Amino acid sequence: METIVSFKERENTVNTSSANVRNMLRTYGKQLTNAKRLARFRQAMGGVEPQDDVARQAKRRELVQRIAHEIIENLIVNSDRSPVVRAVLEQLENEFGCRYVFEYPLDGGDVQIIGETPQGPREIDGSERSRVLRRLWEIALSKVDGTML
Repeated sequence: METIVSFKERENTVNTSSANVRNMLRTYGKQLTNAKRLARFRQAMGGVEPQDDVARQAKRRELVQRIAHEIIENLIVNSDRSPVVRAVLEQLENEFGCRYVFEYPLDGGDVQIIGETPQGPREIDGSERSRVLRRLWEIALSKVDGTML
């Protein structure tokens, strides 16, 4: 009975976490739309402010990293893919020529990467795993950075 209760608790936690990530991505999309409108308005008014402030750039970089981290967590935890997550996965698959599935094992270990190859699914490990994770992070950063003003 304890196993069932803990599984249900884990399932509720994952569902709650997934809902929070979806809400965060939805809010991010709305903020992005509003920021683009505001930037177009400022540009039309001729009041474009220089963006050379080091503190502002550092804050932006931190925000980009935080959003990229949330996207990667969403990719791993949630089976319902957002457009940004789909774009990240598509680019990763195009670059490596393989479809990847990311998941956490039930025993709470590190994330597993399963590559779907013509020979069948296989677990990605070692240096290839490091390359895939590094490139996943770079793509997520690039996608977020490219969409933020």
